[in-house]
Amino acid sequence: MAAMDATSGYDRMKELKEFDGSKMGVKGLSDSGITSIPRFFVHPPETLSDFKNSSSTCTNIPIIDLSGIINSKDNDHRLKIVEQVKEAAKTWGFFQVINHGVPISVIDETIHAIKAFHDQPHEVKAKYYKRENELGGVMYTSNNDLYRAKSAAWHDSLQAWMGPEPLKVADLPEICRNEVVAWDKSATEVAETVMELLCEGLGLEAGKFKELTFLDARVLVGHCYPYCPQPDLTVGITSHTDPGVITVLLQNHVPGLQVKHGDEWVNVKPVPGGLIINAGDFLQIISNGEYKSIQHRVLANSSKEARISIVIFFNLAKWKGDGYHGPLPELLSSEKPAIYRNFSRQEFVENFYSKGIDTKSLIEKIKLQN
Repeated sequence: MAAMDATSGYDRMKELKEFDGSKMGVKGLSDSGITSIPRFFVHPPETLSDFKNSSSTCTNIPIIDLSGIINSKDNDHRLKIVEQVKEAAKTWGFFQVINHGVPISVIDETIHAIKAFHDQPHEVKAKYYKRENELGGVMYTSNNDLYRAKSAAWHDSLQAWMGPEPLKVADLPEICRNEVVAWDKSATEVAETVMELLCEGLGLEAGKFKELTFLDARVLVGHCYPYCPQPDLTVGITSHTDPGVITVLLQNHVPGLQVKHGDEWVNVKPVPGGLIINAGDFLQIISNGEYKSIQHRVLANSSKEARISIVIFFNLAKWKGDGYHGPLPELLSSEKPAIYRNFSRQEFVENFYSKGIDTKSLIEKIKLQN
């Protein structure tokens, strides 16, 4: 896309840089009382028509009750939950877990703290606003892929790398510091439980993913989707799949998340106290296609109340000795040969950070033509 539209004299890059340089984010635009959105947020007709035509007969993604499996000796009950998780990860790629062991007070405090950060005047938040070093530390920004995507999306984000290198707690904004640290601990415990169930669903030892360091590299992102005056012209987050192993998502009661199921987009209804789990591209690859990463997106927010979501993306910290990864050898046989080739850490990182977020682009690159 050209920086200058010759027919209208519109200089897109100039507007992007002015917005980025203001460090006010879309929350600042929304709070200023604007009635129309900047042009670089407007998405093409083919994207917008897909939103208008989206409707679903499905009411929600699967809900799985984890009560009774943590420290439980009831093997039959655990096998039942393993089967539910396996089926959800195969057919939906998304599910919600309830009775996961995290107190509702911790959930509420986490949402409140991230909202409090985004509610601060943009002059206060500006000290954290940056784009360099997306792979470490703490940063606040609007659209990580602002300069890489064809159209911007209506959200701001606070991002903190919690591992594998321990984050300096003092680097976190004071207004949400304690809550971010506590949420990282709670969400990681839930992720470990879910990874054990996913392992058992593949016939692996429960601790296999932990042993492979799939819990260790993780980034926490606190999204804010403020009120948008023209929600029919833009999106909250573009349709995409997550690149990593699994994602744990906490959201407030303001809706907007949609998941692709077959040819339909399903509205994900927030369940009080529930956490959303989804499979990433990496999990699809290492499971040799047994588990599926699924497209999802967030609608631009038409509510006066901001949508808040806190996401932790889990990925492996230690690549194999030769720096590659691919389908787990334990899952391959003459009857089930590898459907993906091995890929390097460099390929994985460059595929994500060289463009706007998208759907399964790494999977498509490394798929073998059997």
